[in-house]
Amino acid sequence: MSILGLKKKQPKTFKVKVITMDAEMEFSCEVKWKGKDLFDLVCRTIGLRETWFFGLRYTLKDTYAWLKPEKRVLDQDVPKEFPITFHFLAKFFPEKVEEELVQEITQHLFFLQVKKQILDEEIFCSPEASVLLASYAVQAKYGDYDPNFHKPGFLAQDELLPKRVLMQYQMTPDMWEEKITAWYAEHRGIPRDEAEMDYLKIAQDLEMYGVSYFSITQNKKDTELLLGVDAQGLHIYNPNSKLNPNKSFPWSGIRNISYSEKEFTIKPLDKKKEVFKFYSSQLRVNKLILQLCIGNHDLFMRRRKVDSIEVQQMKAQAKEEKARKKMERQILAREKQMREEAERAKEEMERRLFQIQDEARLANEALIRSEETADLLAEKAQIAEEEAKLLAHKAAEAEQERQRLEVTALKTKEEKRLMEQKMREAELLAVKLVEESERRSKEADHLKQDLNEAKDAERRAKQKLLDITKTTYPLIAAYSSPPLPLPADGGGLNLETGSIRIDFKDTDMKRLSMEIERERLEYMEKSKHLQDQLKELKSEIESLKLEEQQAGIFSHRGETRACPEPAYLPQSTVSAAAVMHTILGSKLHLYHDPENRLRFVS
Repeated sequence: MSILGLKKKQPKTFKVKVITMDAEMEFSCEVKWKGKDLFDLVCRTIGLRETWFFGLRYTLKDTYAWLKPEKRVLDQDVPKEFPITFHFLAKFFPEKVEEELVQEITQHLFFLQVKKQILDEEIFCSPEASVLLASYAVQAKYGDYDPNFHKPGFLAQDELLPKRVLMQYQMTPDMWEEKITAWYAEHRGIPRDEAEMDYLKIAQDLEMYGVSYFSITQNKKDTELLLGVDAQGLHIYNPNSKLNPNKSFPWSGIRNISYSEKEFTIKPLDKKKEVFKFYSSQLRVNKLILQLCIGNHDLFMRRRKVDSIEVQQMKAQAKEEKARKKMERQILAREKQMREEAERAKEEMERRLFQIQDEARLANEALIRSEETADLLAEKAQIAEEEAKLLAHKAAEAEQERQRLEVTALKTKEEKRLMEQKMREAELLAVKLVEESERRSKEADHLKQDLNEAKDAERRAKQKLLDITKTTYPLIAAYSSPPLPLPADGGGLNLETGSIRIDFKDTDMKRLSMEIERERLEYMEKSKHLQDQLKELKSEIESLKLEEQQAGIFSHRGETRACPEPAYLPQSTVSAAAVMHTILGSKLHLYHDPENRLRFVS
């Protein structure tokens, strides 16, 4: 329904939607309300007292306009659609944000608006400054950087850099986030209001900060220029460069600004300087330029005057509020520090408790192991003591055995010496026996030779006797005498009855037979005596070896008993050695030494 309709009953209120930088609000306004009434309602609602910087802006086709405070809302060129939408924005910018912006809400609204203008590229910002400003924006939004909480990718949903900057470098979002986070980590301890103020202090030094641009022409020659209006004054730019003005007119150097339809005239304070005129074809734009010029000039003059009572109260309250917040932040920081210290102490105590518990558990396990080890060691000690006693007993027995063996060794050495002496005596006896045997053998050979000679002589004598008998037999037969008997001793032959008796007696043979018999008996007696001695020597050697084996001389000490020095026999004693080898069996061994002497060992 049209506000200006001809119906009889018009509504008493109308709906308005106001959009701030961080909220949207709807109000029900009376028809008679002026722009100031709506503006004051919005300021009261958000708690804003520094109202002179702000205004309610609305959009008209391809341009925008500011709601006039002295005229009724519905009487202005506002959109006819309900609810009527207004944007609550900063209309004028301060020269020094730190000195002029008192309230925190004012700082916050300026921060949000300037941030949006930078991201929308309405204010040019270099890549380096964009990253630094983004780090302050992150500090204002997220507080202090905590690597445990702010994991990589936590800025993925935030718009922090202008698209122009993002496209200027071939960098991934993660790389930009890493750069921003590096600056962000250095802002630790800065509260939100200070981070926003630091953001504004950097932004106010940008060339396009707080400047409103309008297209103009100069001297009706259709020379296109740009007019910039800000808190410092008026600036003339080339259309392609909004950063460096060609000409500037500070408010302190302007004596008058006049406006007549489409023509603007700027008269410098210095009359010697040339008057500057420019033209604007749109009436609404001309009115807007005039409003901004008047408002910025008024604020410029107001800054150079003593603050009003209201502003002084606001600054005092803001100062007290800042001091109170600072105190609260300090208390909060102290409490946070104490809480962190308490948490660290708690964690340390818990860690220490766990450590003590682990140490106690380990100590208990060590104690159990120590007890087990002690029991084991006690058992081992007892075993060791028993073993020591046993070893001592064995050592005593070994000592006794050693002494006994020493005595036995001494006795054995003595017996060995005696045995060796007996063996030497036996060897000497054997040598003598062999010599005697050889001598007897020689004598026997002589006797055999004599016997053979005697037998030969007897045989020759018998042959002669036979020959004589044959020769005399015819003579005997002639005499016809009977034969004579032989004598009983056989020593002669009797020939009777005509025969010849011959007596033959061999005294040498009888003597030889008697000597041979006697020598044989002596030899047998001596051989028997030698055999008895050798048997006795053999029995002594066997008993000595048996005692040595029982004493364990060979196995216990691992020693090798040296054989007695072998006896050397001349080559002529082979028969005696053979006799001894036959008597002693395998106990004696014969061999020739390098000197070709015959020796035997047991």
